[in-house]
Amino acid sequence: MDTKTASRRSFLAHAAAAPAVAATPAASRVLGANDRINIGMIGTGSKGRSHLRRLMARASDQDDVRVTAISDIYRKRREEALDLAQLGGERGYVDYREVLAQPDIDAVWISTPDHWHATMALDALAAGKDVYLEKPMTYTIEEARRIAEAVESTGRVLQVGSQHVSDLRYHQARKVIDEGWIGPVVWAQNTYCRNSLYGEWNYTVDPEGTPENIDWEKFLGSAPARPFSPERFFRWRKYWDYSGGIATDLFYHRLAPLMLMMGKKFPSRVSGHGGIYVHREREVPDTYATVIEYGSHYVNLSASMASSAGNAGMPTVVYGHEGAITFLPNAIEVRPEYQFASKFRESTGQDVLRIEVEQADVSNAHIGNFLDCMRDRSKPAFDAQFGYQAMTAIRLGVDSYRSGRMMAFDPHGQRVLPFAGPRPGYEGSGKNFEEPPRRPPRNQRPASG
Repeated sequence: MDTKTASRRSFLAHAAAAPAVAATPAASRVLGANDRINIGMIGTGSKGRSHLRRLMARASDQDDVRVTAISDIYRKRREEALDLAQLGGERGYVDYREVLAQPDIDAVWISTPDHWHATMALDALAAGKDVYLEKPMTYTIEEARRIAEAVESTGRVLQVGSQHVSDLRYHQARKVIDEGWIGPVVWAQNTYCRNSLYGEWNYTVDPEGTPENIDWEKFLGSAPARPFSPERFFRWRKYWDYSGGIATDLFYHRLAPLMLMMGKKFPSRVSGHGGIYVHREREVPDTYATVIEYGSHYVNLSASMASSAGNAGMPTVVYGHEGAITFLPNAIEVRPEYQFASKFRESTGQDVLRIEVEQADVSNAHIGNFLDCMRDRSKPAFDAQFGYQAMTAIRLGVDSYRSGRMMAFDPHGQRVLPFAGPRPGYEGSGKNFEEPPRRPPRNQRPASG
C-alpha cells in the first residue's frame, strides 16, 4: 500500500469516528458581560476572510472576541487564515468537526459553499455552539426547516448572514408601515445588477489549487460525484450542484429586508424567469427575476450580471395603497398618493416625509447583533425561522426557473405543493431540470475498506 493510499484510509477512518465527538454537546459556557467570545471559522474563502478581518478588527478595538480555530479544506487558504488570526498551525483543521470538538469555542462562523451549510450548521448546533451562517441559509427548503427546528429545540443562537437586515433604514420603514402612513402594502420591488467583461463568479483559478492541496471529496459533500475540477472549486456559484446563482447569492440580500418591513411569512406562489443571455460558460442564469406572492402583496426582484444599469432604473420601493416608501442613501422618502395627500399631511405634518438614517457599517452592526444575542440569549435580527421563510421563497424561485413551472407552497402545512412535470414545450435554460441524486456528506458515508 502506498503512502497516499494509507494516508487517505487513515483520514477516512478518522472522519467516520469524528461525529461521535462533535455531536455530543459539552456544557455550554455561560457568557458574562466581560467574557470574550471564542469563535471558530469554518471556510475562509473571500467571504470567510472578510468576516475574519472584521472579527480581528473588533478584537483589537473592543477585546470582546477571539478567533481561536480555523477550518478550510484548501491548505493555502487555511494557512493564510491562521496567519491573519495570529494562530499557530495546531489550531488549523481540514475537518470542520475538529473545530466543533474544541470545548473552548462558543460559536462558529460558516462561510462555505451553499450545499454544506445545513450539515455544518446542524452539527454545530448539536455540539452546543451558536452559529453565524452565511446566506443563503441552506441549499434546500427542507434543510432550512430542519435548522429552524434544531435552533428551537437546542436554544442556540443562529444568525443568517445577510447584513442588510441590520440596515436601520428598513427598521425605520417598518415603523412607517406600522403607523399606516402608506396604507395596506400592495407590492414591492428591488434589483441587484452587475456587469463585467468575463462574467460574474469567474474568480481566479489559483495554480496552487491542486488535488494535493484541496480535499476534493470534502468539497463535494452531498453534491454529485465528479472528477476534480479547479473550475468548480473556485467558481462554484456558477453550478447548480452547489449554488442557486443570483437567487441564492444576491436575492437573499434583497428579499429579507423587504420581508422585515412587510411581514415575515411564507410565500404562497413563486415564479422564476430569465436565462443565460451573454455569459455562456455557466449553468446558472446571468439574468434572472422572480415574483413572490404572499397572499396580500407580492415582491418583484430583478437582476442581471450582464448589465448594471438596472440598479439606477429600479430603486428599492415599497408601494402601499395610500403611498410609497423609496430608499435613498442614508434615508427613506415617504410620499403619499395624491388621493390621500390630506390624510398624510394630517398624520405626519409633511407633504413628503424624508427620514434621515445614519449608520456607519451594516456588516459590523449585523455581527454585533449576533454577539449581543449570544450574551443575552435573545433572537438575532435574522433568526432561523426568518431564514427558513426567506429560503423557501428563494429556493422556490430557483425551482420554478429550472422547471418552467409556477411553484406553489402551503404556508400552513409548510410544504411545497406538487405539480406534474415541466410545462409542455418549455425551452428555457432550465428545461432539463432534474436534480441529480445527492450523496450523504462525506462525514456521513461509511469509510471505504
